[in-house]
Amino acid sequence: MEKLSIVKIGGNVIENKEALTAFLEHFSQLEGKKILVHGGGKRATHIASKLGIESNMINGRRVTDAETLEVITMVYGGLVNKNIVAQLQALQIDALGLTGADINSIASEKRPVKDIDYGFVGDVKKVNAEGINKLIQADFTPVFCAITHDENGQLFNTNADTIASELAIGLSKLFQVELYYCFEKNGVLRSVEDDDSVIEDINSKTYASLKAEGIIADGMLPKLENCYHALTQGVSKVIIGNPSVISNKDQKFTTLCL
Repeated sequence: MEKLSIVKIGGNVIENKEALTAFLEHFSQLEGKKILVHGGGKRATHIASKLGIESNMINGRRVTDAETLEVITMVYGGLVNKNIVAQLQALQIDALGLTGADINSIASEKRPVKDIDYGFVGDVKKVNAEGINKLIQADFTPVFCAITHDENGQLFNTNADTIASELAIGLSKLFQVELYYCFEKNGVLRSVEDDDSVIEDINSKTYASLKAEGIIADGMLPKLENCYHALTQGVSKVIIGNPSVISNKDQKFTTLCL
C-alpha cells in the first residue's frame, strides 16, 4: 500500500506568521502523498469581535449560531485556507483548498442536542475517500479547513482534529496512513510547564494510566481520543509533536500505538 501522510496544524502555529512559514516549508519537504488539515479558531474569534459578534465557548467548543457560521466560513474557508494554499504554491506544492462540501468530501450531521445546543456544529458521518483519492492521484495536495456539510445545503463548523482523524480512517482503506498532529508543544508532556518532558511512546495501557493520573487532561484529552479512534479503525501510526516533527525525526515527539 502506498503511504499517505495526513497532517493537522494547530491554531497557535497558524496565528504565528514565522511559525506557519517554517511549518509549511517542512510540509513541502514531506515525501510522498499528503493532506493538510487546519482550523483557525483564534482568527475567527478576532474577526468576529471586529464585527461585533460575541464568541461563545463551552468546554473549549465553539457554539456556532448563524452569524458565527458566516464568520467561520469566511475565515476558515477563505482567509486562512487561501493564504496557506498560496504559500504552498510558492513552495512548489500544487495545493487545493477544500471544505467538506467540495466534491462531497466530508459529510456530517448536526451534533445532537443533549445538555448543550452547539448550533451549526457537525459530527462527521462519511468521508468520500474515492473522490479525495482522485485529487491525490492527480498530484494535488488537498488542504482541508474545518468545515463540513450535511449533503442538503447546510455547512457545519467541525473540529479540525476530528476531521484529520476521520480523513485518516476513510483513506486508510486505500493507503497506509500516518497521522500527524502538529502544534506548539514537543508532544504529549508529563508536565505542561516542562517542554522537554515528552512522553515518547504511549500505548492503550499507558494511555489509560496517564488519564487516571490526570497527566492527560483538558485539551489533550479530546485530541488523544481522536488519535485512538483512528488507530482502532486502521490508521497505521499517529505522531504528536511540534511543526518540525514531519521532517526532523531526531527530535523528541510522541508516538501513539494500540
